[in-house]
Amino acid sequence: MSTSVANILLLVVFIVMIYFMMIRPQRKKDKEDREMRASLAVGDEVITIGGIIGKVTKITEKSVVVETGSGKNKIEFLKTAIASVSKSDAAKTEAKKEAPKEEAEEEKRPDRDKKVTPKKLTKKSDSEETK
Repeated sequence: MSTSVANILLLVVFIVMIYFMMIRPQRKKDKEDREMRASLAVGDEVITIGGIIGKVTKITEKSVVVETGSGKNKIEFLKTAIASVSKSDAAKTEAKKEAPKEEAEEEKRPDRDKKVTPKKLTKKSDSEETK
């Protein structure tokens, strides 16, 4: 009789382990995904599960219209097809207002978008090379 109790206890322990190692983390991830999709806003940059990157232009109850590429192509996706979201510039500016320290650091950084034309190199003459 004690072996049957031990077997039942072992089975219960395995079920509890499976719950904490597999089921609970999956539920937590599903909840985070639902919250992420519910917080979508127009202007957010999204990446779909197919790898398409674009900006949200319209949101309906079940779908999202995403503008992609330089041709401003618009594609409609189900909300469940959105894999990740980067918040829009408006949300980023609100975050910057809360953190003025980061804003000061950004001003110190050089502007990498400027086009710089290199100076033309001239060949040194023989007299300059001997000096």
